[in-house]
Amino acid sequence: MEVQEGLSAAELSAWRTFLRAHATVTRRLEAELVAEHDLPLASYDVLVQLSEAPGRALRMTELADRVLLSRSGLTRLADRLERDGLLTRMACPSDARGTLAVLSDVGLTRLEEAWRTHRRGVAEHVTGKLTTDEVAALGELLGKLVDEGLLPEDACDGKR
Repeated sequence: MEVQEGLSAAELSAWRTFLRAHATVTRRLEAELVAEHDLPLASYDVLVQLSEAPGRALRMTELADRVLLSRSGLTRLADRLERDGLLTRMACPSDARGTLAVLSDVGLTRLEEAWRTHRRGVAEHVTGKLTTDEVAALGELLGKLVDEGLLPEDACDGKR
C-alpha cells in the first residue's frame, strides 16, 4: 500500500486509530445514554453546554459552534429538545437579531440524571483503561489539536 503524500505510515496509522477510537467511544456513550435516558449524545452535549453557560443560556450560533453542528442541524435538534421541554428559545435581550437557547429546569433535571451514566461511560471506556499519567498525557496531546484561537462568544453581545 502506498503511503499518502505528506503522511508517514506511522502518522497514517495514528490518524486511523484516533478515528476508530473516537467512533468506538462515542457509539458506546451514545448507546448507554439512549438506553438509560432516551437521550442521544448530541442532545446530551447541548444540555451540558447550556448548563455550563452563564444563566444556562447561549446564543444559538454559539451553541452550534460548541456542539459542532451546523446552524440548521442545531435548529432541528433544538426543536426536538424544546418539544420535550428540555430547553426554551427566546430573543436575546441585547440583540433582537439573536436567539437564545435556555436550559429549562426539566432539562437540567434530565441532564443531572444522564450525567451519572455519561461519567460512568467515560470512566469505563476511556479513563479506566489508562493510568493517571496516560490520562494526563492524552489530555495534553489532544489539547494540541484544539484550535486555541476559538474562544466562546459571550451569551448575547457576540464579543470574543
